Amino acid sequence: MEFHGMVIEGSKRARSLGYPTVNIALQDGRVSGVYAALVRIEKTIYRAAAFADPERDILEAYVFGLSEEMYGREVSIELTHKIRDTRTFESDDLLKQAIAADVAAVRDHFDE
Repeated sequence: MEFHGMVIEGSKRARSLGYPTVNIALQDGRVSGVYAALVRIEKTIYRAAAFADPERDILEAYVFGLSEEMYGREVSIELTHKIRDTRTFESDDLLKQAIAADVAAVRDHFDE
């Protein structure tokens, strides 16, 4: 499943936890959860951990190896493998631990 869009500003919550994301509008409310993903920026393809949030209509991707600002640029995000369903967390510390585990699971998926 692939989504295309212009990078928009999000809540910056993931950034505050050490995981800056590239965000685009989510065009399919039936998609949710954490995924291994491929992010295409111009002609370069990056691996990423992505979170589809239909409640906020946003698809965000923590792109491995990307450090530049992307606001206003076109990207595509291809969801390749579902890692887990959406969950809520009682604290930022628990969320940060879950994101670290998700990123590790995505890296493992790509290294298989």
